[in-house]
Amino acid sequence: MVESPFDVDIRVGEVLAAESFPEANKPEMTKLWIDLGGEHGEVQSAAQLDHHYDPEELEGRQVLCATNLGAVRIAGFNSEALTVGVPSDEGYPILVSPDEGVPTGGQLY
Repeated sequence: MVESPFDVDIRVGEVLAAESFPEANKPEMTKLWIDLGGEHGEVQSAAQLDHHYDPEELEGRQVLCATNLGAVRIAGFNSEALTVGVPSDEGYPILVSPDEGVPTGGQLY
């Protein structure tokens, strides 16, 4: 576990694949497979995104991921990174992503 927000490693990833995750306890969950590039490779992430996004429209999108928070199992799915979002007016996540295309694996600073 990190002790300071400055210890969190946040990197740019590209969503390779996404699918709805109805088996999860939280509503509107999505399974994501994300390429973080280079040494970080591909990770899985579960996020509550179906309120604002269809899984098909997420594929190819760049997202920010916290990569060193540890993994959690959600309904049998190993979520290895936290996909970063901010709440909408309704309180559901809106993804945070770069304004323009940047290299995959780039670190937030």
